[in-house]
Formats: sequence, C-alpha cells, structure tokens
Amino acid sequence: MTTIYPVILCGGSGTRLWPLSRKSYPKQFVPLVGSSSLLQNCADRMRGSKDAPYAKPLILTNESFRFIVTEQLTAIGVDPGPILIEPEGRNTAPAVLAAALYLSKVDPDALMLVAPSDHVVPDKSAFHAAVSQGVTAIERDRHLVTFGITPDRPETGYGYLKLSAAPDATGAAVALDHFVEKPDLDRAKAMISDGSYLWNSGIFLFAVRDIIAAFQDHAPNLLPPVQTAVEDAKADLGFLRLDALAWEKVEDISIDYAVMERAKNLSVVPYAAGWSDVGSWSAVQELSSPDENGVATTGEVTTIDCNNVLIRSESASQEVVAMGLENMIAVAMPDAVLVASMDKAQDVKQAVAALKAKGAPQAEALPVDHRPWGWFESLVVGERFQVKRIHVNPGAALSLQSHHHRSEHWIVVEGTAKVTIDDEVRLVSENQSVYIPLGAVHRMENPGKVPMVLIEVQTGAYLGEDDIIRYEDVYARN
Repeated sequence: MTTIYPVILCGGSGTRLWPLSRKSYPKQFVPLVGSSSLLQNCADRMRGSKDAPYAKPLILTNESFRFIVTEQLTAIGVDPGPILIEPEGRNTAPAVLAAALYLSKVDPDALMLVAPSDHVVPDKSAFHAAVSQGVTAIERDRHLVTFGITPDRPETGYGYLKLSAAPDATGAAVALDHFVEKPDLDRAKAMISDGSYLWNSGIFLFAVRDIIAAFQDHAPNLLPPVQTAVEDAKADLGFLRLDALAWEKVEDISIDYAVMERAKNLSVVPYAAGWSDVGSWSAVQELSSPDENGVATTGEVTTIDCNNVLIRSESASQEVVAMGLENMIAVAMPDAVLVASMDKAQDVKQAVAALKAKGAPQAEALPVDHRPWGWFESLVVGERFQVKRIHVNPGAALSLQSHHHRSEHWIVVEGTAKVTIDDEVRLVSENQSVYIPLGAVHRMENPGKVPMVLIEVQTGAYLGEDDIIRYEDVYARN
C-alpha cells in the first residue's frame, strides 16, 4: 500500500482574525474552536489509520514559528517528521515544490497530501474517505487531485472549481474543467444552481514525481532555485533550513497560478462533510455553536437581549457584557478590543493596516511573547521600569546573556529556578528572589518537571528586547 506523506503549510500570518490572530502568533496556533489549535487539529487529522497509512507530517514554516510548531505538536503526541524552514514567505508554489523535491529523495513513489494548517475539517473519517478517492484517481489516471467543497451558499469570498460533470453519490473524483476566480453574488448564485461547481479548498493530493513533472512543464523557472535551496539546506536543531541565497531567487506565486490552472490532468474529489477556512469572524461564529438567537460566546461573557452576535473574552480576568446587540462582533484581548458590524467581518485587515500606519504595536504583536523556552508578558511598563511574568517550560533554559542598560530582580512564584550570575550558580525556590546587577552574565533554567514562573522587575534607562548580548543559547538563536 502506498504511503501518504502529509505536507502541512504553516507559515501564514493572517490578519482577518485580529486581534486574536496577529503576525507574531497567527490563527493556526490559536484555539479558535474548542481547546486545540487549528494546527493541532490539522496534524491530528493527518495521523491516518490502519486503512490509510500516513507518514509523519512534513511541515513548512518560518524562523519565527519553528519552536511553536514543535511545542504544539508534541503537546498532542504527534511526532513531526522533517520541518523545513523557509527563509521568507514565497507563497504556496515554492513551498509545495520544496516538499516534493525533499520527498523525492526519501521515497520516489510517495504520495503527498498538501493542506494548510489553518482550516477546520471536523469529520476525520470522511476526510480519509475523500483522500482514498483521490488515491484511486491517481492510481487510475495519474492525475493531480484537488478537493472541492460542496457549497451550501452562494459565497463570494472563495474561488470555485468547475467540474466536467456534476458529482455523483459515490464521492468519486471528477475531471476538472477549469478554475473560477471569486465571483460576484449573481454569478455565485448561478453556479450554485448549476450543480457542477465546488469551492476551491486549497487541499491537494499528488504523486511526488507527477507534481515535479508538472512544475517542469508549467513553472520551470521555479525548479533551479528551489532545488538548490533544498540541496544546500542546513540542519539546525532538528530543523532543515532551506538555503537563503537560493530562496531569494524564488518567485512569489501560488500553486494554483503556477501549476494547477495550467495543468490538464486534474481531478476533483467532492467533499460535503464540513469545511471552513476560518477566514473571518463570521465564520468563527458559525463554527462556535451559536444558540437559537445566533449568539456565540467564548470566555467570560454575559449577553442580554442579543441576536446574531459573536462575543469573546480572551482573558479570564476580563468580563465582557453585551446588551441589545444585533449582527455584531466583539473580541476583547488584554491590549486590544475589536467591535465591528457582522457585515464588516471580511474587512478586519483594514483595521490592522490602519494600526500599522499609526505605529501601534497591537497591529502585529500580542502582549504574550512566545519563545522556545516558554513565554513572557509585560504586566506594567513605566519610563524606567518594567514588570514581566515569565513562564519557563520544564527542562528549558534561557540564553546565557547580559544587558548594557538594565538590571533585573527575579521573584520565583511557581516551581524552582536554577540561576547563574557570573560564576555563581544557585537554586531559587518559590517565594525567594535574586538580584541581577547591570552587566552581569546570567541565565535562568527550569530544572524541574513542572513549569517555573517568576516575576521579573527591570530597571534602567532602556528596556527593549534588543538589549541582549547572548553568549550561549541551546536554541541556536543569533
């Protein structure tokens, strides 16, 4: 039986779900629906079954997200396969080609199942059944396969796939006639009535050798730089860094434009068991089990006399009360609040652009800063002082470092810290504190089996995160 190699694309930094999704921690890492993140749900869906042997997932992501990816997958018991680090985003075509070229060296007969990390596909069994239909199409016709979603409304926010015939009840793959760009409402209604149009999901299945041949035929300019980037990739702490110099020469282009819209050997597997690209807050509302009045809530929320609303509180200490609202979205974060009409759900990225233009840090950064060793958040910031809460994972360690402009005072409130200050190493337990003088070479580690939390008080003339001189770092950060 042919092994299927999942390829998960995990480099996006979507803005349509601001303020919860931001460039520093985008939607694929966020538990938008339920307690697991979209990435975790995607990886779980790719585990396969005894009837569908799936290999460990190959992940494509970037420098900023590499440790978040491994932490989230480890948390659900998924052992990731290769994690390829893109030097910078170049859209989906180079990412898919890089994965195909890598897999061609591992298993020339492999099938690769390509999926974005930020979609919701709730029915795992139905998804596997659809993949099996795709495998049949590949084995029978050597076709490239994409998955089309049976539409339940005339949607103007998606591209469509025109099939050569309406799908039948078996769920078998149907030859693709052509791609259709996002339509206006009248055109969308007409396509729904026709019955032979499906939404373009952006999920693909193909034999590795077939997709490489398709790139050779339709996007040959991509092959030399991507091949060089893969061949000259460097291993780094379990990651594989694609060569940056070669990657600079790669065109920024989607797999649809580069290959799929030009290829003639395409089949579409229809899928009707539930799917969402979670592309707006209105989509989140639909997925959040709204009550009979269309009210969907998350967190500490109280609603009174509301209709068709999504209200979320993302802080346990923040109660959000909504009264008399209709067709509204309200998402409250500790540092930013979105209040919008439901019909503006697709336009949230305009708010992000406006915030970036005014230099607001909330445009891209969350108050919680995720690091390889855990995370920290700023609690209070003054002119010459800052108070942080720092969470260090079991067994993790910050870099050995010093600062030019600040001293620090650490108070351990949970767990035990192993603290290095110049030549002295000591253990600091709960309710104990330690002072780090200006210029001292220092490090904190968590030697225990439970998370270690401390409060850090910084004082000095400059408190920026770039005032760090690193001498050693187990995570090989520059």
